[in-house]
Amino acid sequence: MTDVTTTLRDPAHQVSPRAVTYWRVGAAIGAVVLVGLLVAAYVAMPWVMDGRPWWGTTLLVLLVAVEVAYVVAMPSIRFRVHRWEVTETAIHTRSGWISRETRIAPLSRVQTVDSQQGALMRVFRLSTLVVTTASAAGPLTIVGLDQDEARRVVADLVAITGASQGDAT
Repeated sequence: MTDVTTTLRDPAHQVSPRAVTYWRVGAAIGAVVLVGLLVAAYVAMPWVMDGRPWWGTTLLVLLVAVEVAYVVAMPSIRFRVHRWEVTETAIHTRSGWISRETRIAPLSRVQTVDSQQGALMRVFRLSTLVVTTASAAGPLTIVGLDQDEARRVVADLVAITGASQGDAT
C-alpha cells in the first residue's frame, strides 16, 4: 500500500477588493438598525422598570461595542478568507470568517450557473455567483465578484459544462 499525502492548495483568486466596502456598508446598515432598537429599548426602560438598572447601561455599551467591532473587523477578515477558482475539471471555493467552508465540485456535476446582484451590490459593481450541483451540500456560492468578472466566469462555466458529456446527476 502506498502512502500518498496530498495537500490541497488554496483557490487561486480573491473576490473583488470592493467587496470589503460592500460587506462593511451592509454590516453598518444592520448595526444601525440594531443599535437603534437597543437605544429605543434603553430609553423605554424607565417606563417598564423602576428606573434604569446598572446592567441596562452595561449591556447597551457592550452590545454597541460588539456591533462596532463586527463592522470594523468582519469585512477585512472575510476578504482574506474568500477565494475561488475554476479549472477545466472543477470549481473550488472557500468562504467564511469565523467558521470556514471549502468546497470543490467537479464541473461534470454542475447543473446551473446563476449570477445574482442586489441593489447594494449594483452600487459597488459586484455580483454573487451561484453554482448548483448534483450535491446534497447545496450550491457553491462566490459573493463579491466584480460584475464583469462574474459574467466572464458564467460564460466560461457554461462553455466548459456544455462541452461535457452526461446530465450532471
